[in-house]
Amino acid sequence: MSLTEDQLAEIAAASAARAETARPTVPALEAMLFQPTKVLDHGFVRVIDYMGDDAAIVQAARVSYGRGTRRVQEDSGLIRYLMRHRHTTPFEMCEIKFHVKLPIFVARQWIRHRTANVNEYSARYSILDREFYIPAPEHLAAQSSVNRQGRGDVLEGAVAARVLDMLCADAKQTYDHYVEMLNEDATGAPRDTARPGLARELARMNLTLNTYTQWYWKTDLHNMFHFLSLRADAHAQYEIRVYADAMIAATRAWVPVACQAFEDYRMGAVNFSAQMLGVVKRMLAGEEVAQEGSGLSRREWTELMAALGK
Repeated sequence: MSLTEDQLAEIAAASAARAETARPTVPALEAMLFQPTKVLDHGFVRVIDYMGDDAAIVQAARVSYGRGTRRVQEDSGLIRYLMRHRHTTPFEMCEIKFHVKLPIFVARQWIRHRTANVNEYSARYSILDREFYIPAPEHLAAQSSVNRQGRGDVLEGAVAARVLDMLCADAKQTYDHYVEMLNEDATGAPRDTARPGLARELARMNLTLNTYTQWYWKTDLHNMFHFLSLRADAHAQYEIRVYADAMIAATRAWVPVACQAFEDYRMGAVNFSAQMLGVVKRMLAGEEVAQEGSGLSRREWTELMAALGK
């Protein structure tokens, strides 16, 4: 994980600052504020700010004054009820803001979640760092033969070495050409005064997608849970899943009751269609059900059997 001297100074200053507040705070998350969690080879996730806690969800659901007088167990039961029955509005009362450093190709996948406020590092205004994501050998896999957007067996030997060499060489060469086209030193002055540099907004198009970018990403808890349900899932691409894993760790510290309900009813749960539920009922009644007579497609049948452990 690479942090500049300016970023380290900013983290130190932010961590040392103290401000009185009358709003609810969460000690476990306060301890994590501003501190980067390493992700991939040069990336990180860090919490910048947040609003609300588990009690804010309960307060919104009951539209009550203050933090209420209910017992903790009752508040937990209400949050679990809300999650179980998909009453999502109370979860929108909590918000969190992250600073994320990530490869461009991960950012382009991530931005598909259109329910957050995002401000990305501008390569029209600034020069991107010479940092690229290079997969660890155990994550360098062939295309899956059964899943068009998934991975198959891990590459090994000379094939893996050649792929890694190409990834490194291409990233370094395109960045060197990027710098050459910009013709700028660290102060923005021309390196070669005999020629103008290419505009930053044009030079950036030569960079590879494994180049790192950064952004601030702010969302409410409901949409955070939706993001995590897709990106922390075992089927998600590894390179975005590790970011989701870091974020779910922060979410556990922030709203532990709500996060536990989310993990129980969303991450750890299985959804059945009406047809699937019908098949389960027939099985419970003692009937021998085969795929051909189930009304399910072969893929649906396979998914149902996997969920049932059959």
